[in-house]
Amino acid sequence: MLTMEQIYNIKYMRKFEGKSIRKIAKITGHDFSTIKRYLNKEDFNLEKPTKQKREGKLSPYREIILKWLTEDKNAPHKQQHTSKRIHDRLEELYPNEFNAHERSVRKFVAKLRKELVIYTDGFLPLEHPPGEAQADFGEARFIENGITYDGNYFNISYPHSNGGYTQLFKSQNQECLLEGMKAIFEHVGGVPIAIWFDNMSTAVKRIREYGKRDLTNGFIRFMMHHGFQSNFCNPNSGNDYPDNSVIPKFTINHENTAYMN
Repeated sequence: MLTMEQIYNIKYMRKFEGKSIRKIAKITGHDFSTIKRYLNKEDFNLEKPTKQKREGKLSPYREIILKWLTEDKNAPHKQQHTSKRIHDRLEELYPNEFNAHERSVRKFVAKLRKELVIYTDGFLPLEHPPGEAQADFGEARFIENGITYDGNYFNISYPHSNGGYTQLFKSQNQECLLEGMKAIFEHVGGVPIAIWFDNMSTAVKRIREYGKRDLTNGFIRFMMHHGFQSNFCNPNSGNDYPDNSVIPKFTINHENTAYMN
């Protein structure tokens, strides 16, 4: 039986990278029928067990290129890698297998440079395409049935349309995170293509090099069930969301108290 991470990677390659089942089977080492079974699986609830662009020829060299680009940050400008230099080094290192054109390398390197900016400097795109959202928790004091609580709000905002929706909770555990997203998805009548998060422990178990994350099984299961892609902010930069982020839509009085009927 595959782990949640393995299942998510299979569905990710199919949905966001457009890879064929045979290609996914070749990459992962799992047989065709296994890949097909998990791609057809839609319900990932515990009680029922069981498009990013394609990178093509350059995907096997992703890690070494990232290593060179990361090292360039501490190197003098004239010693940093150009796309041509990366192309030439790959030809030297892998003479019998590397056959990508310099133009393809240039596009691939440009994409990786943008990723490194997001992961190391905490920047997010200033322009958000339709279908992207941002999610985070905040603290709120609210009154429910005459009782005042120091609790939390969970907010999903849509920068492209400058809209947002909020749920109030007495905690910010994983149950609140998933229930908040589910309620907002149902209210909106759809699911964002991609959602930006901070590094909340309810979703992220561990942050590794190059900005890679080990995610919690519950969060991965929820992503697969609803079919969205997750992105995360730089761990040292807090919530680096664009200036047009939406203020949560619940009533605030002069004492910072929110009212929930």
